[in-house]
Amino acid sequence: MAQKSEIFYGKILLFGEYSVIFNSMAITIPYTHFKGQLSFISNYKYTDFEMAKESNTSILEFADYLNSLQKKGELLCPINLTRLKSDINKGLYFESTIPQGYGVGSSGALVAAIYNEYAEEKIRSSRTLSKNSIFKLKAVFAQMESYYHGKSSGLDPLNCYIQYPLLIQNSSEIKTVGIPRNKFDKNGAIFLINSGKPGKTAPLVNYFLENYNDKEYKKAIDENLIPLNNKLISTMLDGKGQEFFALLNQLSKFQLQYFDKMIPQSIREIWKEGVVTERYSLKLCGSGGGGFMLGFTSDYKEAKKAIQLKGFELIPVYKNS
Repeated sequence: MAQKSEIFYGKILLFGEYSVIFNSMAITIPYTHFKGQLSFISNYKYTDFEMAKESNTSILEFADYLNSLQKKGELLCPINLTRLKSDINKGLYFESTIPQGYGVGSSGALVAAIYNEYAEEKIRSSRTLSKNSIFKLKAVFAQMESYYHGKSSGLDPLNCYIQYPLLIQNSSEIKTVGIPRNKFDKNGAIFLINSGKPGKTAPLVNYFLENYNDKEYKKAIDENLIPLNNKLISTMLDGKGQEFFALLNQLSKFQLQYFDKMIPQSIREIWKEGVVTERYSLKLCGSGGGGFMLGFTSDYKEAKKAIQLKGFELIPVYKNS
């Protein structure tokens, strides 16, 4: 591997967290603010050496996991593990600004980078990938990323690898998509808020699935959340700004009621304020529990002012102006 490898960006699941498990629509976008690339530890490089060593050890453990799958004949894509192990011994690590446990694709970007560099029958990234190629990649990435999450849909590494917005229509329909720009209020924006601590995906997904066994909870997800989620995605793609923001307020209320455990205590006050004032709407960014929360507003200046008064900084994801 060359000293400089391809850069892979983080991702943001705009809509579809949890509901996508039950075949709702979802939309995910690459987020270039955070990125990572494979590199080698070197005395001539100025980096965080402790982080680099931890990353090197982590990739070694990941390689052992892939090797165990290969020995059992279960690995879905041939990966040159001999070359990977050789590079690990030479100091391979993932130089990354993507925070771990924050819902923005830290493991997804690493999986995409390893696949890109070491897969022997690689499907090359393209905006015009066939449906068959997209689902092959998704299956490979789901298997690889399951090392980190216990179970993975494969969507995060798929988005990090393809590097275009992805629309998940249902479990059998995924395609790249263009998101209309400048069709909403000129002062509108999408932003992140840092809850101040990382979150863990697996326990919260298990908690959600347990709750889904409850008849009333299941009804709320099936009859309220999934239609609401799907309508939000449709109105966003159609550029219907007024309807979109009204639906966002409903989603924020719903998550406050039914995803209480996924909303960190530090965020709840400003979350409720957004619901009441309608200056902005907050929602989960990924599984929640910590990490980033995702915000939408039709007036970024007003939202920023209100949220900063509570001691939080906003990281813009997209602004019209």
